Amino acid sequence: MSTFPASPAPQRVSPSLIATLPGHYYTDPAVFRREQELLFESMWMCAVRSADLPRPGAYRTVRIGRESVLVTRSRTGGLRAFLNVCRHRGARLCTEESGEVRRTLRCPYHAWTYDLDGRLVAAPNLARMPDVDRVAYGLVGVALREWLGYAWVCLAEEPPSFEETVIGSAVERLGDAAAIDRYGTEGLTLGERVSYDVRANWKLIVENFMECYHCATIHPELSEVLPEFRGGYAAQYYVGHGAAFGEGVEGFTVDGSTGFGKLPEVAREQDRRYYAITVKPTAFVNLVPDHVILHRMFPLAEDRTLVECDWLYAPEVVASGADVSKSVQLFHRVNTQDFAACERTQPAMGSRAYRRGGVLVPTEHHIGDFHAWLLRRLDAGTARAV
Repeated sequence: MSTFPASPAPQRVSPSLIATLPGHYYTDPAVFRREQELLFESMWMCAVRSADLPRPGAYRTVRIGRESVLVTRSRTGGLRAFLNVCRHRGARLCTEESGEVRRTLRCPYHAWTYDLDGRLVAAPNLARMPDVDRVAYGLVGVALREWLGYAWVCLAEEPPSFEETVIGSAVERLGDAAAIDRYGTEGLTLGERVSYDVRANWKLIVENFMECYHCATIHPELSEVLPEFRGGYAAQYYVGHGAAFGEGVEGFTVDGSTGFGKLPEVAREQDRRYYAITVKPTAFVNLVPDHVILHRMFPLAEDRTLVECDWLYAPEVVASGADVSKSVQLFHRVNTQDFAACERTQPAMGSRAYRRGGVLVPTEHHIGDFHAWLLRRLDAGTARAV
Protein backbone atom coordinates (compact mmCIF):
# COMPACT_ATOMS: atom_id res chain seq x y z
CA MET A 1 0.00 0.00 0.00
CA SER A 2 1.37 3.41 -0.96
CA THR A 3 1.58 6.05 1.72
CA PHE A 4 1.69 9.81 1.61
CA PRO A 5 5.21 11.14 2.37
CA ALA A 6 5.74 12.88 5.69
CA SER A 7 5.42 16.64 5.52
CA PRO A 8 8.40 18.88 6.15
CA ALA A 9 8.26 20.97 9.30
CA PRO A 10 8.37 24.74 8.65
CA GLN A 11 11.91 26.00 9.07
CA ARG A 12 13.23 29.35 10.27
CA VAL A 13 15.66 30.55 7.63
CA SER A 14 16.88 33.55 9.65
CA PRO A 15 15.55 35.67 12.51
CA SER A 16 13.45 37.54 9.96
CA LEU A 17 12.47 34.77 7.54
CA ILE A 18 10.40 31.59 7.85
CA ALA A 19 10.23 29.05 5.03
CA THR A 20 6.95 28.52 3.22
CA LEU A 21 5.61 25.20 2.01
CA PRO A 22 7.55 23.69 -0.90
CA GLY A 23 6.13 24.44 -4.33
CA HIS A 24 4.68 20.99 -4.97
CA TYR A 25 2.07 21.56 -2.25
CA TYR A 26 0.40 23.92 -4.73
CA THR A 27 0.75 21.82 -7.90
CA ASP A 28 0.75 18.12 -7.00
CA PRO A 29 -2.60 16.37 -7.73
CA ALA A 30 -1.79 13.84 -4.99
CA VAL A 31 -1.52 16.63 -2.40
CA PHE A 32 -4.82 18.06 -3.61
CA ARG A 33 -6.53 14.66 -3.32
CA ARG A 34 -5.35 14.42 0.29
CA GLU A 35 -6.69 17.88 0.98
CA GLN A 36 -10.04 16.90 -0.54
CA GLU A 37 -10.21 13.87 1.74
CA LEU A 38 -8.78 15.31 4.96
CA LEU A 39 -9.97 18.92 4.76
CA PHE A 40 -12.88 19.61 2.44
CA GLU A 41 -14.61 16.25 3.03
CA SER A 42 -13.84 16.13 6.76
CA MET A 43 -14.45 19.67 8.00
CA TRP A 44 -17.36 22.10 8.03
CA MET A 45 -17.64 23.99 4.73
CA CYS A 46 -19.71 27.10 4.08
CA ALA A 47 -22.03 25.93 1.30
CA VAL A 48 -24.99 28.21 0.52
CA ARG A 49 -26.75 31.28 1.86
CA SER A 50 -29.91 30.15 3.61
CA ALA A 51 -31.99 32.93 2.06
CA ASP A 52 -31.13 31.60 -1.41
CA LEU A 53 -33.58 28.77 -0.62
CA PRO A 54 -36.68 30.79 0.29
CA ARG A 55 -39.39 28.13 -0.19
CA PRO A 56 -39.85 24.37 0.22
CA GLY A 57 -38.48 22.67 -2.88
CA ALA A 58 -35.83 25.31 -3.60
CA TYR A 59 -32.41 23.71 -3.96
CA ARG A 60 -28.81 24.47 -4.75
CA THR A 61 -25.92 22.15 -5.61
CA VAL A 62 -22.34 22.85 -4.56
CA ARG A 63 -19.01 21.09 -4.98
CA ILE A 64 -17.54 19.95 -1.66
CA GLY A 65 -14.27 18.08 -2.12
CA ARG A 66 -14.99 15.40 -4.70
CA GLU A 67 -18.73 15.36 -4.04
CA SER A 68 -21.72 17.23 -5.40
CA VAL A 69 -23.88 18.20 -2.43
CA LEU A 70 -27.56 19.08 -2.76
CA VAL A 71 -29.00 21.54 -0.23
CA THR A 72 -32.78 21.95 -0.22
CA ARG A 73 -35.54 23.35 1.95
CA SER A 74 -37.98 20.74 3.20
CA ARG A 75 -41.75 21.05 3.46
CA THR A 76 -41.41 21.78 7.18
CA GLY A 77 -39.16 24.76 6.39
CA GLY A 78 -35.81 23.40 7.53
CA LEU A 79 -32.72 22.97 5.39
CA ARG A 80 -31.47 19.50 4.51
CA ALA A 81 -28.32 18.41 2.68
CA PHE A 82 -27.71 15.20 0.72
CA LEU A 83 -25.16 13.74 -1.64
CA ASN A 84 -26.46 14.58 -5.10
CA VAL A 85 -26.51 10.92 -6.17
CA CYS A 86 -29.48 8.70 -6.98
CA ARG A 87 -29.35 5.46 -4.94
CA HIS A 88 -30.40 3.33 -7.90
CA ARG A 89 -27.58 3.59 -10.45
CA GLY A 90 -25.69 6.64 -9.27
CA ALA A 91 -26.98 9.26 -11.69
CA ARG A 92 -26.62 12.92 -10.73
CA LEU A 93 -30.02 13.75 -9.25
CA CYS A 94 -30.04 17.53 -9.83
CA THR A 95 -27.98 18.63 -12.80
CA GLU A 96 -28.55 22.37 -12.44
CA GLU A 97 -26.69 24.60 -9.98
CA SER A 98 -29.98 25.84 -8.56
CA GLY A 99 -33.68 25.38 -9.06
CA GLU A 100 -37.00 24.61 -7.46
CA VAL A 101 -39.24 21.54 -7.43
CA ARG A 102 -42.84 21.30 -6.28
CA ARG A 103 -42.80 18.35 -3.93
CA THR A 104 -40.17 15.77 -4.87
CA LEU A 105 -36.72 15.28 -6.38
CA ARG A 106 -36.89 13.01 -9.43
CA CYS A 107 -33.89 11.32 -11.03
CA PRO A 108 -33.85 12.03 -14.79
CA TYR A 109 -32.42 8.55 -15.58
CA HIS A 110 -34.91 5.99 -14.20
CA ALA A 111 -37.37 8.27 -12.38
CA TRP A 112 -36.54 7.18 -8.85
CA THR A 113 -38.19 9.91 -6.80
CA TYR A 114 -37.41 11.24 -3.33
CA ASP A 115 -39.26 13.57 -1.00
CA LEU A 116 -37.57 16.70 0.31
CA ASP A 117 -36.43 14.83 3.41
CA GLY A 118 -34.55 12.31 1.23
CA ARG A 119 -36.92 9.33 1.57
CA LEU A 120 -37.56 7.20 -1.52
CA VAL A 121 -41.25 7.69 -2.38
CA ALA A 122 -41.66 6.39 -5.92
CA ALA A 123 -39.98 4.44 -8.71
CA PRO A 124 -41.22 2.48 -11.74
CA ASN A 125 -42.61 -0.87 -10.53
CA LEU A 126 -41.74 -0.07 -6.91
CA ALA A 127 -45.06 -1.55 -5.74
CA ARG A 128 -43.88 -4.94 -7.06
CA MET A 129 -40.80 -4.72 -4.81
CA PRO A 130 -42.30 -4.62 -1.29
CA ASP A 131 -38.98 -5.63 0.25
CA VAL A 132 -37.31 -2.32 -0.73
CA ASP A 133 -36.74 -0.21 2.39
CA ARG A 134 -37.67 3.31 1.32
CA VAL A 135 -35.65 4.89 4.12
CA ALA A 136 -32.54 2.74 3.64
CA TYR A 137 -32.59 3.51 -0.09
CA GLY A 138 -33.24 7.19 0.44
CA LEU A 139 -30.69 9.88 -0.32
CA VAL A 140 -27.48 9.87 1.71
CA GLY A 141 -27.72 12.69 4.22
CA VAL A 142 -25.00 15.24 4.96
CA ALA A 143 -24.59 17.05 8.30
CA LEU A 144 -25.81 20.66 8.16
CA ARG A 145 -25.63 23.62 10.55
CA GLU A 146 -26.73 27.21 10.02
CA TRP A 147 -24.60 30.15 11.15
CA LEU A 148 -24.33 33.75 9.99
CA GLY A 149 -27.27 33.10 7.67
CA TYR A 150 -25.42 30.34 5.77
CA ALA A 151 -25.75 26.57 5.59
CA TRP A 152 -22.50 24.87 6.55
CA VAL A 153 -22.14 21.20 5.64
CA CYS A 154 -19.77 18.43 6.67
CA LEU A 155 -19.33 15.13 4.84
CA ALA A 156 -17.63 13.34 7.74
CA GLU A 157 -19.53 10.50 9.38
CA GLU A 158 -18.64 12.05 12.72
CA PRO A 159 -18.33 15.82 12.12
CA PRO A 160 -15.98 17.82 14.33
CA SER A 161 -17.46 20.21 16.86
CA PHE A 162 -19.04 23.12 14.98
CA GLU A 163 -18.67 25.34 18.03
CA GLU A 164 -14.95 24.66 18.32
CA THR A 165 -13.89 24.60 14.67
CA VAL A 166 -16.18 27.18 13.05
CA ILE A 167 -17.57 29.53 15.68
CA GLY A 168 -14.27 29.12 17.54
CA SER A 169 -12.46 30.73 14.59
CA ALA A 170 -14.38 33.95 15.14
CA VAL A 171 -13.79 33.86 18.88
CA GLU A 172 -10.08 33.20 18.36
CA ARG A 173 -9.78 36.12 15.94
CA LEU A 174 -11.97 38.69 17.66
CA GLY A 175 -11.25 37.67 21.25
CA ASP A 176 -14.93 38.10 22.14
CA ALA A 177 -17.68 35.52 21.56
CA ALA A 178 -20.32 38.24 21.13
CA ALA A 179 -18.35 40.50 18.76
CA ILE A 180 -19.45 38.84 15.53
CA ASP A 181 -23.06 38.47 16.71
CA ARG A 182 -23.38 42.25 16.92
CA TYR A 183 -23.33 42.48 13.12
CA GLY A 184 -26.55 40.43 12.92
CA THR A 185 -25.33 38.76 9.75
CA GLU A 186 -28.12 36.18 9.69
CA GLY A 187 -30.65 39.04 9.35
CA LEU A 188 -28.85 40.93 6.58
CA THR A 189 -29.91 40.95 2.93
CA LEU A 190 -27.82 40.13 -0.11
CA GLY A 191 -26.94 43.32 -1.98
CA GLU A 192 -24.48 41.87 -4.50
CA ARG A 193 -22.84 38.57 -5.36
CA VAL A 194 -19.82 38.09 -7.61
CA SER A 195 -18.26 34.76 -8.58
CA TYR A 196 -14.58 34.52 -9.48
CA ASP A 197 -12.98 31.59 -11.29
CA VAL A 198 -9.41 31.83 -10.02
CA ARG A 199 -6.65 29.87 -11.77
CA ALA A 200 -4.67 29.31 -8.59
CA ASN A 201 -4.39 26.89 -5.69
CA TRP A 202 -6.79 27.58 -2.83
CA LYS A 203 -3.92 27.93 -0.32
CA LEU A 204 -2.44 30.86 -2.25
CA ILE A 205 -5.78 32.64 -1.84
CA VAL A 206 -5.88 31.91 1.90
CA GLU A 207 -2.30 33.06 2.39
CA ASN A 208 -2.95 36.24 0.44
CA PHE A 209 -6.02 37.03 2.53
CA MET A 210 -4.12 36.52 5.77
CA GLU A 211 -1.36 39.05 5.08
CA CYS A 212 -1.08 42.69 4.06
CA TYR A 213 2.59 42.90 3.13
CA HIS A 214 1.26 43.32 -0.42
CA CYS A 215 -1.38 45.96 0.39
CA ALA A 216 0.70 49.06 -0.30
CA THR A 217 1.78 47.53 -3.62
CA ILE A 218 -1.49 46.35 -5.17
CA HIS A 219 -4.37 47.82 -3.10
CA PRO A 220 -4.24 51.63 -3.46
CA GLU A 221 -7.97 52.12 -2.79
CA LEU A 222 -7.99 49.87 0.28
CA SER A 223 -4.85 51.49 1.65
CA GLU A 224 -6.49 54.92 1.36
CA VAL A 225 -9.44 53.74 3.45
CA LEU A 226 -7.28 51.74 5.90
CA PRO A 227 -3.94 53.57 5.95
CA GLU A 228 -2.32 51.30 8.55
CA PHE A 229 -2.29 48.58 5.87
CA ARG A 230 0.52 50.46 4.15
CA GLY A 231 2.78 49.28 6.98
CA GLY A 232 2.26 45.67 5.96
CA TYR A 233 0.40 44.43 9.04
CA ALA A 234 -2.84 42.63 8.20
CA ALA A 235 -6.01 42.97 10.24
CA GLN A 236 -5.56 39.34 11.31
CA TYR A 237 -2.08 39.89 12.73
CA TYR A 238 -3.35 40.87 16.19
CA VAL A 239 -6.17 39.17 18.08
CA GLY A 240 -9.11 41.52 18.51
CA HIS A 241 -7.59 44.27 16.36
CA GLY A 242 -9.63 45.99 13.68
CA ALA A 243 -7.91 48.23 11.17
CA ALA A 244 -9.06 51.84 11.68
CA PHE A 245 -10.52 53.99 8.93
CA GLY A 246 -8.28 56.85 7.89
CA GLU A 247 -8.84 60.45 8.89
CA GLY A 248 -11.44 61.97 6.63
CA VAL A 249 -12.71 58.57 5.46
CA GLU A 250 -16.49 58.47 5.86
CA GLY A 251 -17.24 54.89 4.88
CA PHE A 252 -15.89 51.57 3.60
CA THR A 253 -16.29 52.63 -0.02
CA VAL A 254 -14.05 52.80 -3.07
CA ASP A 255 -13.50 56.56 -2.60
CA GLY A 256 -13.94 56.77 1.18
CA SER A 257 -17.30 58.51 0.80
CA THR A 258 -20.24 57.94 3.14
CA GLY A 259 -21.68 54.44 3.23
CA PHE A 260 -24.78 53.55 5.21
CA GLY A 261 -25.82 53.81 8.82
CA LYS A 262 -23.98 51.64 11.32
CA LEU A 263 -25.67 48.27 11.88
CA PRO A 264 -27.73 48.72 15.06
CA GLU A 265 -25.91 46.34 17.40
CA VAL A 266 -22.34 47.13 16.34
CA ALA A 267 -20.47 48.38 19.40
CA ARG A 268 -18.89 51.83 19.54
CA GLU A 269 -15.39 50.30 19.66
CA GLN A 270 -16.18 48.39 16.45
CA ASP A 271 -17.28 51.51 14.57
CA ARG A 272 -14.96 52.82 11.84
CA ARG A 273 -12.98 49.58 11.88
CA TYR A 274 -12.48 46.61 9.59
CA TYR A 275 -12.16 43.07 10.95
CA ALA A 276 -11.19 39.99 8.93
CA ILE A 277 -11.71 36.36 9.95
CA THR A 278 -10.43 33.21 8.27
CA VAL A 279 -12.61 30.18 8.98
CA LYS A 280 -10.45 27.26 7.93
CA PRO A 281 -10.30 25.81 5.46
CA THR A 282 -12.12 27.99 2.92
CA ALA A 283 -14.29 30.84 4.25
CA PHE A 284 -13.51 34.50 4.92
CA VAL A 285 -15.69 36.91 6.89
CA ASN A 286 -15.11 40.67 6.56
CA LEU A 287 -16.84 42.98 9.03
CA VAL A 288 -17.32 46.75 8.64
CA PRO A 289 -19.81 48.95 10.47
CA ASP A 290 -22.52 49.05 7.80
CA HIS A 291 -22.16 45.73 5.94
CA VAL A 292 -20.56 42.29 5.91
CA ILE A 293 -18.62 40.64 3.08
CA LEU A 294 -18.38 36.85 3.05
CA HIS A 295 -16.21 34.73 0.75
CA ARG A 296 -16.82 31.03 0.12
CA MET A 297 -14.13 29.10 -1.71
CA PHE A 298 -14.74 25.88 -3.61
CA PRO A 299 -11.40 24.30 -4.65
CA LEU A 300 -11.94 22.51 -7.96
CA ALA A 301 -8.39 21.40 -8.79
CA GLU A 302 -4.85 21.94 -7.57
CA ASP A 303 -4.69 25.06 -9.78
CA ARG A 304 -8.32 26.24 -9.88
CA THR A 305 -10.61 27.69 -7.20
CA LEU A 306 -14.14 29.07 -7.48
CA VAL A 307 -14.73 31.97 -5.09
CA GLU A 308 -18.23 33.28 -4.39
CA CYS A 309 -18.33 36.66 -2.65
CA ASP A 310 -21.47 38.12 -1.03
CA TRP A 311 -22.04 41.72 0.07
CA LEU A 312 -24.68 41.84 2.84
CA TYR A 313 -26.55 44.94 4.03
CA ALA A 314 -29.34 45.89 6.40
CA PRO A 315 -32.66 44.83 4.81
CA GLU A 316 -33.93 48.40 4.60
CA VAL A 317 -30.86 49.46 2.60
CA VAL A 318 -31.52 46.88 -0.10
CA ALA A 319 -35.29 47.34 -0.01
CA SER A 320 -34.92 51.07 -0.55
CA GLY A 321 -33.02 50.53 -3.78
CA ALA A 322 -29.99 52.36 -2.39
CA ASP A 323 -26.89 52.41 -4.58
CA VAL A 324 -24.42 49.99 -2.98
CA SER A 325 -21.95 50.12 -5.87
CA LYS A 326 -19.30 52.21 -4.10
CA SER A 327 -19.02 49.75 -1.21
CA VAL A 328 -19.17 46.76 -3.58
CA GLN A 329 -16.51 48.29 -5.84
CA LEU A 330 -13.99 48.64 -3.03
CA PHE A 331 -13.78 44.96 -2.19
CA HIS A 332 -14.45 43.85 -5.77
CA ARG A 333 -11.27 45.71 -6.72
CA VAL A 334 -9.46 44.10 -3.78
CA ASN A 335 -10.66 40.67 -4.94
CA THR A 336 -9.64 41.30 -8.53
CA GLN A 337 -6.21 42.58 -7.48
CA ASP A 338 -5.67 39.68 -5.06
CA PHE A 339 -6.77 36.95 -7.45
CA ALA A 340 -4.60 38.36 -10.25
CA ALA A 341 -1.64 38.20 -7.86
CA CYS A 342 -2.45 34.59 -6.98
CA GLU A 343 -2.72 33.68 -10.66
CA ARG A 344 0.67 35.34 -11.24
CA THR A 345 2.12 33.21 -8.45
CA GLN A 346 0.61 29.84 -9.42
CA PRO A 347 2.90 29.08 -12.41
CA ALA A 348 6.02 29.64 -10.26
CA MET A 349 4.89 26.96 -7.81
CA GLY A 350 6.09 24.41 -10.38
CA SER A 351 9.41 26.15 -11.00
CA ARG A 352 12.68 24.66 -9.80
CA ALA A 353 13.27 28.09 -8.21
CA TYR A 354 10.41 27.33 -5.79
CA ARG A 355 11.17 23.64 -5.29
CA ARG A 356 12.01 24.28 -1.63
CA GLY A 357 9.48 27.09 -1.31
CA GLY A 358 9.84 30.76 -0.54
CA VAL A 359 10.00 32.78 2.66
CA LEU A 360 7.75 34.76 4.99
CA VAL A 361 8.87 38.14 6.34
CA PRO A 362 7.96 39.09 9.94
CA THR A 363 4.57 40.61 9.10
CA GLU A 364 3.71 37.31 7.37
CA HIS A 365 4.92 34.94 10.09
CA HIS A 366 1.35 34.13 11.17
CA ILE A 367 0.92 32.37 7.79
CA GLY A 368 3.35 29.82 9.21
CA ASP A 369 0.63 28.86 11.69
CA PHE A 370 -1.68 28.11 8.76
CA HIS A 371 1.01 25.97 7.16
CA ALA A 372 1.62 24.11 10.43
CA TRP A 373 -2.11 23.47 10.80
CA LEU A 374 -2.32 22.12 7.25
CA LEU A 375 0.64 19.80 7.73
CA ARG A 376 -0.78 18.45 10.98
CA ARG A 377 -4.07 17.64 9.24
CA LEU A 378 -2.37 15.91 6.32
CA ASP A 379 0.07 13.97 8.51
CA ALA A 380 -2.63 12.90 10.95
CA GLY A 381 -4.67 11.52 8.07
CA THR A 382 -1.66 9.67 6.72
CA ALA A 383 -0.99 8.12 10.11
CA ARG A 384 -4.59 6.87 10.29
CA ALA A 385 -4.34 5.33 6.82
CA VAL A 386 -1.16 3.34 7.49
